[in-house]
Amino acid sequence: MKIGLISDIHANLPALEAVLQDMPTVDELVCVGDVIGYNPMPSECVTRIRGIASTTVQGNHDRTVETPDDYRLNEMAHAGLEYAQQALSDAQRRWLQTLPETTTIADGEYLLVHSHPENRDEYVYPREFPDLRPYLDDYAGLILGHTHIQHSATIDNRLIVNPGSVGQPRDGDRRAAYAILDTDTNQAMLRRVPYNIDEVYHEIVVEDLPTETGERLFDGK
Repeated sequence: MKIGLISDIHANLPALEAVLQDMPTVDELVCVGDVIGYNPMPSECVTRIRGIASTTVQGNHDRTVETPDDYRLNEMAHAGLEYAQQALSDAQRRWLQTLPETTTIADGEYLLVHSHPENRDEYVYPREFPDLRPYLDDYAGLILGHTHIQHSATIDNRLIVNPGSVGQPRDGDRRAAYAILDTDTNQAMLRRVPYNIDEVYHEIVVEDLPTETGERLFDGK
């Protein structure tokens, strides 16, 4: 089975559409959380993900759409969440609130979380992937996001994958990131695709979101 993995879309519709157009044929598509936040197209991205993803877990931005002041000290995150709270319908916000924080895919073979499997919101960077080994006794692998850094590793024949961020990469490559999981070989193919950042930046300015949010897209950091 081949499963498309996407994460951290962050309301960036042009990046999401570029990923979906570039993605080869897969058996299903899985979203690793943070559909909204930062960028100015939350409603469109929620609609798109609800229509195509077989499984979606809840990211920290998805969870805090009703409480944007939780990110008061982070201007970009706070502004994006306030914008999303107003732009999303009641039904869309309810959907985000009811997403699971943890689940499994591929008949229970792979654990799916947004951040750390036990400590919610903890960042797990590539160098820390070996620390996740104790959580993998019952699984062939673990899929996570949150850091916006694309990486995969095999530890004791267990696969750990962060597909990277669709809508706000932070690993020095500004192209939208995603991955393809092959459950037959227990391997992941990491992929990148360019998209129209100028279009997103224009909408950020039009919607009076922080310009730093747009500038970050060009930097990929």
